[in-house]
Amino acid sequence: MAQHNFAPLKNDLLLRTARGQKVERPPCWVMRQAGRYLPEYHEAKGNKDFFECCRSPEIASTLTLQPIDRYEGLIDAAIIFSDILVIPQAMGMEVVMVPEKGPHFPQPLEGPEDPQYKEVMERSVDVKKELDYVYKAITMTRQKLEGRVPLYGFCGAPFTLMCYMVEGGGSKIFRHTKTWIFKYADEAKRLLQKIAELCVEYLAEQVVAGAQIIQVFDSWAGELAPTQFAEFSLPYLKHICDHLPARLKELEQEVVPMVVFAKGAWYALDDLCKTKYDVIGLDWLHAPAEAHADAQKHGKVLQGNADPGVLYGGHKAITKVVEEMVKGFGGGKQGWIANLGHGITPFVNPDDLKFYFEEIHRLSELYQEGIVPTKVDVEAAEQRIHDRNIMSSDW
Repeated sequence: MAQHNFAPLKNDLLLRTARGQKVERPPCWVMRQAGRYLPEYHEAKGNKDFFECCRSPEIASTLTLQPIDRYEGLIDAAIIFSDILVIPQAMGMEVVMVPEKGPHFPQPLEGPEDPQYKEVMERSVDVKKELDYVYKAITMTRQKLEGRVPLYGFCGAPFTLMCYMVEGGGSKIFRHTKTWIFKYADEAKRLLQKIAELCVEYLAEQVVAGAQIIQVFDSWAGELAPTQFAEFSLPYLKHICDHLPARLKELEQEVVPMVVFAKGAWYALDDLCKTKYDVIGLDWLHAPAEAHADAQKHGKVLQGNADPGVLYGGHKAITKVVEEMVKGFGGGKQGWIANLGHGITPFVNPDDLKFYFEEIHRLSELYQEGIVPTKVDVEAAEQRIHDRNIMSSDW
């Protein structure tokens, strides 16, 4: 078993929050925070292919650290620069990233009679070997972080990965996915189970490499009706959280917090809260106060959930959305990791994201001062905090 001498963690706020502990303020980060909205991303990426960057530990670690450097003191976690589709690649499927279009599978799985389906199902996949470049990037990033913030590892959820594998890319109607689950349900479930088992091993090896918290992205979960979600997504999400802790113990690793993010599956919040995931990620379809009340019943931590589109709307809009989150999630002293409700989108001004982080810090502090932030009292509350700080410095 590989042993790493990583620097002690200086900021463990997010990990304490993920474990359900009371904290001094809500931790912040955003999905896709290392990405193309940053000018430095394009400089580091250059003319290299997206997956070429993923396969280069040096480039992946550089991109991972860019938002940590830019937003020093404002964000509380890094997430390794990679992609959910590395698992289908490890399963022997070709995936390319088409500029301005996204991921593309030249030969998707057309049905159970497709010879490739048999090949995929019978293929013995050694994720430790096939995805070694991801683990190297994680280890290198942990070393470069020098304990500044914890590092997220992640994978795609089985259902979402199957969607890509049968659709050949993104979709608006998911014709092939629906054909599989309604016409070839048994074969779909066998594929989902194989992916779930690979996810467990992949995530476990990420922890061995240095990941301190993991997240499972079910980006297309909302394409399923509640009945189909319960049949084709939830069991495989549960397989991951039920088996990963035991696998980590076998590898003599600490059991790390686990996060699940099922985008669009707003109806499944209660079911997800009943799983062994420590943190439930929310998209913007959830009302913060309602979701918080539901999660409190199960002792679960929530992560989210501003609409990423608010970052196009200017500072007043950002403040309004952050106010709703701070109030709805109870101020952030316990049970809330501040994030967006999905990944940050292209063309966002990095300074507007900075303002978003600053507002989370500012408004949560006001809330914890006993002042529920509103448009009327924010200025007076800021003055009160300013006066208190002056009095404290006098002492």
